[in-house]
Amino acid sequence: MKRIGILTSGGDCQGLNAAIRAVAKTLYNYYGTDGVEIIGIIDGYRGLIYGEHRKMSPENFSGILTMGGTILGTSRQPFKLMRVVDENSVDKVSEMKKNYKKLNLDCLVILGGNGTQKTANLLREEGLNVVSLPKTIDNDLWATDKTFGFQSAVDIATNVIDCIHTTATSHGRVFIVEVMGHKVGWLTLYAGIAGGADIILIPEIPYDIKSVIKTINARTESGKNFSILAVAEGAISKELAALPKKQKKAAISEMAYPSISYKIAKEIEDATGRETRVTVPGHFQRGGSPDAYDRVLSTRFGVAAAQLVIEKDYGKMVALVNNRVAAVPLEEIAGKLKAVPIDSEVVETARKIGISFGE
Repeated sequence: MKRIGILTSGGDCQGLNAAIRAVAKTLYNYYGTDGVEIIGIIDGYRGLIYGEHRKMSPENFSGILTMGGTILGTSRQPFKLMRVVDENSVDKVSEMKKNYKKLNLDCLVILGGNGTQKTANLLREEGLNVVSLPKTIDNDLWATDKTFGFQSAVDIATNVIDCIHTTATSHGRVFIVEVMGHKVGWLTLYAGIAGGADIILIPEIPYDIKSVIKTINARTESGKNFSILAVAEGAISKELAALPKKQKKAAISEMAYPSISYKIAKEIEDATGRETRVTVPGHFQRGGSPDAYDRVLSTRFGVAAAQLVIEKDYGKMVALVNNRVAAVPLEEIAGKLKAVPIDSEVVETARKIGISFGE
């Protein structure tokens, strides 16, 4: 009897349940329902630390392909604190190893983003058999062309920009749509292009507010009575970007606005006199059903992860490379961030159709 644990960690997103389903169905089809036992770890690594789990049955994986969120629950357990003994004297790494062995697991399947993958690699280094899947709406995981959850979030953010167009044109306003993405701008870039934004501001390309204002004024002078900006929540000005790391962090934390978008809005209004509004879709971008693309991608990843379990090819993350599913060693990807290359073909596409990056 094979015993396989499975957990989802970090922020939720579309496609988690579809991936879980694919892992389970593949294992059941290969071993038979009497040949494998799937143990669901509740609320991510926290469940592994505190031994919270439940035995799953084939029925648990039925009807979840289209469901958002995760049937296993999730939590954020910062990687930098994993080796820190907490106030209750809990040695998290020791407890995870202990519970893995107590559950008599042959392998632990882990679904998550950057921090999750770093902890998965830590567990690999500690001698546990792990296989992981790349989940994040930010699409910022190294070694994979796409992560599941990304395309569904792009669809939602694009729809917000689409809807903003009608009110922007009706009232002749400047609108800023703040898209998720603290460190990278993939989501903002794709949604901005798909939604027809006039200006896209992402963390990888520090902006000059004078350039932003110049673009808006040029649109006004050409007879366009509105402008739409897609702004990543981690967008940063050239002035801030030039500061040393500690000073930059302090300046951001001391900013007298709810987020960077509100600061940009105030600067635009002061310089142009144009009424400027901010829309923040926030966690809407994580929610709801996965789109068709993510259902397929999650299923492909889930099947590939289960195959790695079957073949005992542990210590790998499944990835999409040139539209083919592959397996990459965790030690090669853990801790690496996939930022938007400023000279990428997608960025150049946006530039060539006249979208400004505020440079």
